[in-house]
Amino acid sequence: MKAGIVGLPNVGKSTLFNALTAAGAESANYPFCTIEPNIGIVKVPDPRLKRIQTHITTDQVIPASVEIVDIAGLVRGASQGEGLGNQFLGHIRNVDAILHVVRCFEEENVIHVEGRVDPIDDIQVIDTELVLADLESVERQIPKLEKKVRGGDKEAAEQLKLLQVANELLQEGRPVRAGDWNDDQVKSLRMSGLITYKPVLYVCNIDEEGAAEGNHFSAKVAELAASENSQCILISAQFEAEVSELEEEEERKEMLSALGVEETGLDRLAQSAYALLGLQTYFTAGEKEIRAWTFPKGATAPQAAGVIHTDFERGFIRAQIYSLDDLETHKSETALRGAGKIRAEGKEYVMRDGDICHFLFNV
Repeated sequence: MKAGIVGLPNVGKSTLFNALTAAGAESANYPFCTIEPNIGIVKVPDPRLKRIQTHITTDQVIPASVEIVDIAGLVRGASQGEGLGNQFLGHIRNVDAILHVVRCFEEENVIHVEGRVDPIDDIQVIDTELVLADLESVERQIPKLEKKVRGGDKEAAEQLKLLQVANELLQEGRPVRAGDWNDDQVKSLRMSGLITYKPVLYVCNIDEEGAAEGNHFSAKVAELAASENSQCILISAQFEAEVSELEEEEERKEMLSALGVEETGLDRLAQSAYALLGLQTYFTAGEKEIRAWTFPKGATAPQAAGVIHTDFERGFIRAQIYSLDDLETHKSETALRGAGKIRAEGKEYVMRDGDICHFLFNV
């Protein structure tokens, strides 16, 4: 599961990516600096790991992670190939969620590809290009499906109905995610390759002074996000890049305190991207390691076990599960067993975010 950083050129995407991953992706004050997408693995902060470690002694603690892709800036006309648009749109099709970085700061030394700072117009430029790209894709697929339907293909008939509704939304200039879709349709849409179905998080790249409370630019983005039932967060990419370069934790805390925030914007972004992808976490805890494992919301116990190793899913017998609250009450797994607080769950159990597990399997 991957989240892609998207936006116009020179809005701070690569600066943000560098800070997120410390990968040193090239960042420059000219368009199309990033041609091939940069990919980084970002740790997802989770305070529950330390709470577990308080009661279970271990050699190491391993957090969950999320894959972030830095995609080159799109420009007006990208759907028609402007600015290598076709290539970049293809990169966006390959991610599962979109982190839309919007410039919410004024700086005369950083050029704006449109010649002015207007976050709402910037969003509309990107949205228009994504809608046009999807419209072209849908209009290509519909005739092929109609031919299959005439041949009696029932599955094609269902897919045709789906794309016809999507086409109506796109013709109105609306993203496909704005539709009212049931669970079966959602599964089909995920396989359709349509960009505007992907969930979006707006990332307001703001100056340092506005990083805590926002400014008039970010307020407009927040209003737009609320109208779309989307989320937005505030980040000063340049400030975050400076914080990420500090090696000492105390120095980081001092810088954050001076800005009036308790946690880095990068931590909030990683957590938000994780949630945007529909991911949840379960934990394993033992002498060697305490580890957070990622699973898609709604996964069963065998499917979650398969995240560790496919043999765990194939030979699944049962899961032994307890909660962090019970661990904090009883202080150890031995006491939990004595109190009957460790549950045995079978193949039909749907995993819950925060479950602490042992899996029994036989291959």
